[in-house]
Amino acid sequence: MSRAFVFPGQGAQTIGMGRALAEAYPAARAVFDEVDAALGEKLSALIWEGDIAELTLTQNAQPALMATSIAALRALEAEGITVASHAAFVAGHSLGEYSALCAAGALSLSDTARLLRIRGRAMQEAVPVGVGAMAALLGLDFEAAVAVAAEAAQGEVCQAANDNDPAQVVVSGHKAAVERALEIAKAKGAKRALLLPVSAPFHCALMQPAARVMAEALAAVVVERPVVPVVVNVRAEAVTEPDRIRDLLVAQVTGSVRWRESVLWMEGAGVTEFWEIGAGKALSGMIKRIVAGEVALRAVGTPEDVLAAKG
Repeated sequence: MSRAFVFPGQGAQTIGMGRALAEAYPAARAVFDEVDAALGEKLSALIWEGDIAELTLTQNAQPALMATSIAALRALEAEGITVASHAAFVAGHSLGEYSALCAAGALSLSDTARLLRIRGRAMQEAVPVGVGAMAALLGLDFEAAVAVAAEAAQGEVCQAANDNDPAQVVVSGHKAAVERALEIAKAKGAKRALLLPVSAPFHCALMQPAARVMAEALAAVVVERPVVPVVVNVRAEAVTEPDRIRDLLVAQVTGSVRWRESVLWMEGAGVTEFWEIGAGKALSGMIKRIVAGEVALRAVGTPEDVLAAKG
């Protein structure tokens, strides 16, 4: 049986996530301590007993979700389950790609935390609040959503940002263009089309200033060869070469998250089981809708999940 470890993106955050892992496993606790030290603040206090609105701020949510994923992974490792021995591939949704790279040893934990803090701030600052927006189009496939975005653009930016599963595509860009996309999508038969509660238009050309910031930040860190291949968002294929990983992380800031294609690529490469490592089960839901046949899914976010995975 071939297995992939996958790592969630923004939106999965909850107050208290990872706390039980940190209490049950010293190695998981050490992850939160190291992230706190890397950022020079008690992010763990915000994650475990803070305000959800503050945790949801992009610059906090990104390192917080990564820390929770890596804490879950360290707990698995404490039970003898490692990426090298138990996964054929790793992949992550948007910021989850950084978690995947950290899990596979391509990035150090401290560097990953600092990169995600920089990424979160840069993405937030790239576009003034209120200028951009994102919307989910439900019931349209990727090609139909691309056509909707192109029609809605009218000289502004409107792009298909996240190809999540066969019936959920997210578009991103200028607010007026995204609002036009909602109406066009409904006219073309979308079951639902709704604005998302996000603070910036991620994964579109408006993020170019953030891409420049990330190019500089990534140039300053060591990227190692991952212990297993990483299936990257912007290419929907496996990559192992460090310089290519670095370039594709820069491209990811403005590029589409090709999650549906990434899952299909892994299925085509023989993966029959997906473990979602960290907070929530959003990716498991997407994978169930992407893979046509039977697929084994496991969410690992609590000590109980870790012990169940150990069997």
